[in-house]
Amino acid sequence: MPKYIFTYHQPQDYVPGTDSAALAAWQSFFEGIADHVVDPGQPVFDRRTMGETGAATQLGGYSVVEAADLDRAMTLASGCPSLQNGGGVQVGALAELPDDHIAERLRKRVAKA
Repeated sequence: MPKYIFTYHQPQDYVPGTDSAALAAWQSFFEGIADHVVDPGQPVFDRRTMGETGAATQLGGYSVVEAADLDRAMTLASGCPSLQNGGGVQVGALAELPDDHIAERLRKRVAKA
């Protein structure tokens, strides 16, 4: 099944882990998409940007999910708490790479470590 990456963008003044309602919303979101999650990702606490990423947002984290197509991935992302607090989600299809691609070789090397 195709894989999609969700990148979560938060308002500049958002501080992760400080609001119990927000934590509950994230837990509920992930419980709702749990059967599709390939890599739950991690929150981002230190960040830098390159290019235009939206002046009013910052990268908040990412997840990798499986979905039948981009429309289904968008449906899964639609429950993301970032959308309720002035942030957003970018959803992108991940390329399937041949075994000899550098990213696949690195993934295998990391898995052995």
